[in-house]
Amino acid sequence: MNSPALPLTFLAALFLVPLARAGESAAGEGARHSLVAKRVGEFVDKHEIAGAVTLVVSPQRGVEIHAVGLADIAGNIPMKPDAMFWIASMTKPITGTAIMMLAEEGKLSVDDPVGKFIPELAHLKTADGVEHVVTLKHLLTHTSGMADITPEQSRAARTLADLIPYDTLKPLHFVPGSKWQYCQSAINALGRVVEVVSGQSYPDFVQKRLFDPLGMKDTTFYPTKEQLPRIAKSYKFEKGKLDEVSIGFLQGRSADSHERFPAANGGLFSTAADYGRFLQMILNHGELNGHRYLKPETVHQMTTVQSGDVKTGFTPGNGWGLGWCVIREPQGITAALSSGSHGHGGAYGTQAWIDPVKQLIFVLMIQRSNINSDGSELRKAFQDAAVEEISKGK
Repeated sequence: MNSPALPLTFLAALFLVPLARAGESAAGEGARHSLVAKRVGEFVDKHEIAGAVTLVVSPQRGVEIHAVGLADIAGNIPMKPDAMFWIASMTKPITGTAIMMLAEEGKLSVDDPVGKFIPELAHLKTADGVEHVVTLKHLLTHTSGMADITPEQSRAARTLADLIPYDTLKPLHFVPGSKWQYCQSAINALGRVVEVVSGQSYPDFVQKRLFDPLGMKDTTFYPTKEQLPRIAKSYKFEKGKLDEVSIGFLQGRSADSHERFPAANGGLFSTAADYGRFLQMILNHGELNGHRYLKPETVHQMTTVQSGDVKTGFTPGNGWGLGWCVIREPQGITAALSSGSHGHGGAYGTQAWIDPVKQLIFVLMIQRSNINSDGSELRKAFQDAAVEEISKGK
């Protein structure tokens, strides 16, 4: 029999509990009886991933966190609920949230031209020499047509401001708003807009406005020396086995090195519990534990389709909100989710989704370099198992 539904205010209160402590219990005795842990553990058994941390929040069961497998194969170190991961493009919804905070304060509008804040981007042209206005909304929905910079240019940059001159070197791929093309430069430009408008560095802004008040103590662009050992090792799956690899975007640097720009497109490290707090705030219409971050109407705007009728990635049936992928028509990989679910994946297999109809939160943390993050069978197995477990009241 299913447990009685819990109100969102109760779920919010659950996030006051130290989740690492609750998770350690779940990862031990509880994990052996968890369908989610069992299904995800099958991918560990097949040596497709080294280990994983999962977090599911539901009205029926509250907050559940499980750790399976290993964080470090060579060291035989078990995965723990408080393991840290490079979450890559799961940084993008946080950037979208930062922009919308400033919009609420009247300091910008998503319909503003990006050139209003970054003059170098005021005269972007398509290859035919025609100048076009690129708005913040175009940047947020990946419909700007902007070209991405090269790895060499990325490595040379130390600040978000350093990236801007590179953005002017290539023409727009298409007329803004006419197509969808995933664009890292667009999101990094938004990070720079946050800096220009707020007068703070991008890391300082999100730290003060989101991470500190939400209690996201392990979410950072630059992990500390004390946090480094908690970062799960990254692996590449090839010929039936896993080989350890470095985190590509670090380009050979240590994760705590400040000799790289704070990538608004994908530079954050985090934990399942930390990111779960952020998602719970969004699911709860911009409020958590008595602190309001965004108005409900702003959250609605951000997490509903804003990309028009253009075809978007990464899986069939999607549209794009303001920094968020939005599921229009659930199918295949997304079949377990409701229409209107929103979230984002990361390059090394991480996933985070909100189902506002079923009032569910899903967070999957792994570290594998060569994986189809959004279209992976692991993502489907995790989401399907979570929904099945909740529906059966197990």
